[in-house]
Amino acid sequence: MGDAHELSVSRYIAAPPAAVWQAMTMRFEEWWCPLPWRTRIVELDWRPGGRACMDMLGPDGEVMPNDGKVLDVVPGKRFVFTDAFVGDWQPAPAFMVGIFEIAPEGDGTRYTATARHWSAEACQQQREMGFEAGCAAAAAQLAALVEN
Repeated sequence: MGDAHELSVSRYIAAPPAAVWQAMTMRFEEWWCPLPWRTRIVELDWRPGGRACMDMLGPDGEVMPNDGKVLDVVPGKRFVFTDAFVGDWQPAPAFMVGIFEIAPEGDGTRYTATARHWSAEACQQQREMGFEAGCAAAAAQLAALVEN
């Protein structure tokens, strides 16, 4: 897309899309956060309008809550969420829209994680927080769950 407020990481995973999708959605806590951090799901309702709430847990007891809404789910292809809303569609200080997509590629799957931001400042902030390295590590953890 090339948007100035967009960050993206892509990885080839040597497993069929169905296996990758199953791990992405059913084993979310096992790959979402780069180790040594972990993910604890508070609520993750895989439907448009569903709550997407999880805590990122650091190795020294840090807790980074992430609350938002699922915006779109296309089974076997992508899920989209945002932190722009919480609860019963209450506006929240928006940081980004996250898009996680898979597509067949050869004998495997192309996984792409994208973050779209409302401002260049928010995009730069997420870049400085380590978006590329963190998403690459999460993609590697996802791949490890499904590759033989």
